[in-house]
Amino acid sequence: MLYTLTVETSAQTELIDITPRVQEVVQQSGLTDGLAYIFVPHTTAAVTINENADPSVKSDILMVLNKLISPQEPYRHLEGNSPAHIKSSLVGALETVFIDAGRLVLGTWQGIFFCEFDGPRRRQCKVKLVAG
Repeated sequence: MLYTLTVETSAQTELIDITPRVQEVVQQSGLTDGLAYIFVPHTTAAVTINENADPSVKSDILMVLNKLISPQEPYRHLEGNSPAHIKSSLVGALETVFIDAGRLVLGTWQGIFFCEFDGPRRRQCKVKLVAG
């Protein structure tokens, strides 16, 4: 079962909590036990699992990534979005989450975040559910 989520981003860099949308896919599928693979098919975006209780965590993550990967370097990539490519590689394009009793198995404070590094854009996020 492969599902596609459309994600509308509104800033150059942002983290968007997609946990409720992934859980909705799980519920609609009827799958009770297995795995959810969350994949971002973009070279300037990513997916991660982190705290979703305090919004300042998202800001802190983006602040540090923006400091570590400076837009001021003499990048050779002609499109001018090399920092976004680097951030995407560091964060990663795939997360795996267990499904138990029809629910995503996440820690108390964890959420699944779509990471935009070259927005704003209309993006896709793929969710593959596997029984098991």
